[in-house]
Amino acid sequence: MRGGAVVRWRDGRGELVVRGPDGGVGARVPLEIAASYRARTRGLLGRESLEGALLLSPANSIHTFRMRMPIDVAYLDRRLRVLAVRTMPPGRLGRPRVRARHVVEAEAGAMAGWGLGVGAVVEVRVLPRV
Repeated sequence: MRGGAVVRWRDGRGELVVRGPDGGVGARVPLEIAASYRARTRGLLGRESLEGALLLSPANSIHTFRMRMPIDVAYLDRRLRVLAVRTMPPGRLGRPRVRARHVVEAEAGAMAGWGLGVGAVVEVRVLPRV
C-alpha cells in the first residue's frame, strides 16, 4: 500500500518491497506485520534471529531491552518513505521520530543489503490469511 491514504494493517504476514532509485523493485523481503498492541509489544523479544523484517504499526520509536541481537531500524513516514535508519545493539532506547508512523526492524546489516536507506520508498503487500 502506498500514497497518502491512512494505512491500517492487521497482524499477519506480507512482503516488504523496497523500491530502487529509479522506482523499480530493488528487493522483496518476507515481512511479519505487528499492528495490534500485543504484537507490537512482543516484537522481537526473545528471538535469536529474524527471517526478513518486522513492521510495527503504528510506531515512532522502539527499544532493544531484553533483545538478544543487534537490529537495523527504519523509521517510515505516513507515505512509507524512510526518514532514518539506525543499527541498535541490545539494551538501548531509540529516540522517537516526530514524523514517523511505522517502524521496520531487521537483523543488523540486512537493510544495507536491501538498498534500504533514507529517502527510499517501500511498499507493504499483505498476504491473504490462510
